[in-house]
Amino acid sequence: MVDADGFRPNVGIIVANGGGQVLWARRAGEDAWQFPQGGIEPNETPLEALYRELREEVGLGQADVAVLGATRRWLRYRLPRRMIRRGGRCVGQKQIWFLLRLVADEQRVRLDRAQQPEFDHWCWVDYWQPAEQVIAFKQQVYRQALQELAGCLRDEWAGMGTAAERSSAIPAAARRRLR
Repeated sequence: MVDADGFRPNVGIIVANGGGQVLWARRAGEDAWQFPQGGIEPNETPLEALYRELREEVGLGQADVAVLGATRRWLRYRLPRRMIRRGGRCVGQKQIWFLLRLVADEQRVRLDRAQQPEFDHWCWVDYWQPAEQVIAFKQQVYRQALQELAGCLRDEWAGMGTAAERSSAIPAAARRRLR
């Protein structure tokens, strides 16, 4: 599914631990690291896609995490020309990003849930490190997502807001079903 401008709808997933570090995963068979992310299926909301992708890519379920926040709008990145399929309509991705706190034991993270795992290794890193280490064409989107969601993590550390208040802060764009 690609929108009229050539962008594929997608969710980006930032999982933080109690110390404010984030889950950083290495793509299977590559020396490339990124946050979990994945496409939104037709008639699926970004929130539903978040939980499906979370299960598929890192083995976590809805009960293993708390949603701290989501970006208010779609963040976009364009693929480099060499990565765009000849005659293809997709020129990049538009993403709603979610910040989650892991509430389960970190041993619940499992990279082998899918038939073809997306990742083969993961670790905890400093909150801002991924913006510098991700592949160059994604760096701006990573900076935007981390910047926008940093306040949610600070509020959570400070004990501000109940789970219900944080849930109501999830923007409409994250709850809208895609057609």
